[in-house]
Amino acid sequence: MKRRQIVGGFTYRGTVLEEGLPGPGLPGSAACAAAEPAPLRWPALRAVARAQQPLLSAPRPGLAGLCVVCRGPAPHGAVRCFPCELHWQCGSGSVADLVVPVAFAIKGGAYARRLWQYKSARLTAAAAESAAAVLRAMLLVFLRDHGPCLWRAAGTAGPTHLAVVPTGRGRQGPHPLRALVAGYVARPWVALTARPAGELVRDLDPERFRSAPALGARVLLIDDTWTTGSSAQSAAMALRAAGAKAVVTVVLGRHVTVAAAEQAGIGPAGTPFLIDRCGVHPAQGGRGATIGLSL
Repeated sequence: MKRRQIVGGFTYRGTVLEEGLPGPGLPGSAACAAAEPAPLRWPALRAVARAQQPLLSAPRPGLAGLCVVCRGPAPHGAVRCFPCELHWQCGSGSVADLVVPVAFAIKGGAYARRLWQYKSARLTAAAAESAAAVLRAMLLVFLRDHGPCLWRAAGTAGPTHLAVVPTGRGRQGPHPLRALVAGYVARPWVALTARPAGELVRDLDPERFRSAPALGARVLLIDDTWTTGSSAQSAAMALRAAGAKAVVTVVLGRHVTVAAAEQAGIGPAGTPFLIDRCGVHPAQGGRGATIGLSL
């Protein structure tokens, strides 16, 4: 029987080995085309995520000049960026309790490209899976290591459910991000769907999406990208309307233009991505940062 790991409210399926070759779908694996994916191993996942460190940047707690909601650049002297300020004024109390990006996705950079490549129908399956493998590792390792940070910062217990922000392109079938991680998390999913013509909406709109019943649920809402946040916050509002008690949003990439990144000092040198830190990481010695794996 395979062992299960329970970390911060998540159960990750698969045998966890201290050593071993990367499983299918990981860069460099010769078995990428295997019909049945082998268990993903934490050392291999962590190696993939760690390899991104020199290339990426990410928000860190308390950094001046960043929006307190989305962690993107904020105008001088402001606590929120312009879109998040509008969302707060219009939907305070019904948007997400917390938003944390895994990393910044600076326009034109390799990470920003991966965020569209993994779900692109214009690329070969091998090219899309190569991008997906990196994103899968980034997200799973982030949730494993920083899940306790997120829910402590939100002031509530861990998640009871997961949800994914629906695509804005009317794509049929499961969302690519859900398909990316569905086999590795063991909380039930709350279905979110776009209402008729909802995919055409670009502003915050509580009627944009429809949620399945979520009475009392604490929902981890995931999305691949955040530009203005209107989609993710509209999804959070739909979950609230369906009865969700708490919503914490994790986005793989907070999109930032090159000019905005330069002005805010965002980049690998100034705001490096560190695998053992997150945007709401506690101060050294804070509880939750070192919560380990329960085998």
